[in-house]
Amino acid sequence: MTNEQIILNKRFELMKSGKIGTTGKFIFIEDEDGNKKKVKEPAQLHTFFAWKKKGYKVKHGEHAITKLDIWKRTNTNSDNKEESDKKPTFMKMTMFFFADSQVEPLQKAE
Repeated sequence: MTNEQIILNKRFELMKSGKIGTTGKFIFIEDEDGNKKKVKEPAQLHTFFAWKKKGYKVKHGEHAITKLDIWKRTNTNSDNKEESDKKPTFMKMTMFFFADSQVEPLQKAE
C-alpha cells in the first residue's frame, strides 16, 4: 500500500467517526470488482511541514489529529550503484498529521 493510500484510508476513517469534515468536493472510488462509487472527499491531512510548505501554520495549542506509519525510501549502503538501484530500501516512519481545520494561513510580514 502506498503512503497516499494509507493517508486516504485514514481520512475516510476520521470522516466516518466525525473527527474531520469534508472538502465539499466529490471523488470517485473504485472497489476490487471495478465498480466506481461517487463519495464525499474527506478533509485534507498533512504533516506540520507539509502544511507550512503550502503556506499554512498549525494553530496554537493544536495537537496532531492522528499519527500514521508511512514509508520513506532510504539510500542503501551498497558500493555497487547498479545493485542499489535494483533493490530500494524503505524505512517505516511514524508521522503526525493535522487536519485543515487545525491550520490557518501564514501571516505575511508587513
